Amino acid sequence: MEIGFIGLGKMGFPMEHRLIEAKHQLTVFDTRKEAVGKLVALGAQAASSPKDIADRCETVMASLPSLQASLEVATGTGGVIEGKRVKRFIDLSTVGSHMAVKIHGLLAKENIVQLDSPVSGGVGGAEKGTLAVMISGPKNHYDAVKPAIEAIGKPFFIGTKPGSAQTMKLANNFLSATAMVATSEAVVMGVKSGLDPSVMIDVINSGSGLNTASRDKFPRAILPRSFDFGFATGLMVKDVRLCLDEMKSLGLKMEVAEAVGRLWEVVIRDMGAESDFTSAIKPIEQAAGVVVGEPTARAAE
Repeated sequence: MEIGFIGLGKMGFPMEHRLIEAKHQLTVFDTRKEAVGKLVALGAQAASSPKDIADRCETVMASLPSLQASLEVATGTGGVIEGKRVKRFIDLSTVGSHMAVKIHGLLAKENIVQLDSPVSGGVGGAEKGTLAVMISGPKNHYDAVKPAIEAIGKPFFIGTKPGSAQTMKLANNFLSATAMVATSEAVVMGVKSGLDPSVMIDVINSGSGLNTASRDKFPRAILPRSFDFGFATGLMVKDVRLCLDEMKSLGLKMEVAEAVGRLWEVVIRDMGAESDFTSAIKPIEQAAGVVVGEPTARAAE
């Protein structure tokens, strides 16, 4: 099918590559011309703006880094909302349910359907086409785009209520954020007492403590000290903040979530928004005076 795609970043580019490999016809836009050039070399067509894409394609996807970017691309001047041909806007970004509802309402005034479609699985999942794609919106539009979604991952229809997929994504990322800092604290405790962190991770992954951080992040990016898993601290903190906002809007008081949120605020303060989110362990290491990595590493960097 013909698809317009806006946003050629760390997640967007591999998703677009997968769509091209699946023989979909892509028209792409990004403010970075070099990224557009790489997709054109793979068979995509270049567009001059989000509106240009929406003038040429009935289905427009976007993978963007912030709430404001999604709002402007979808509904701003020169945005998708001004397109002559577009029928549906599929936002693969994580923007929270409130922003998704806002975008939905503005697009609906122009008879454009919004499909909330946040994804989970990171850059690796985008490259392999194994993302979990959470989708909410009209079922008939979901059915129409499902073959394209299957090129980038496994689709999960959450429901017809606008923003529902965003709520699902925030719940998922809260668990991911919690696993990262909780596992870091557990392993730092062990290293402080003299345990080998590699053995600790092997035991955790063979026992009831297994989680995504111990299974994936520690072996790949923390134990080797590469801190290059591919997801920015700033994006994780954005998602945690959105989750806390969602909980508060529902009248909930979630003590674990609030504690996790405080930990991630320390991480972004100390490590910066551009750091890899696996660097969350570093402030915990520094407070304990240890380094998690090689078995002989016992002093803070």
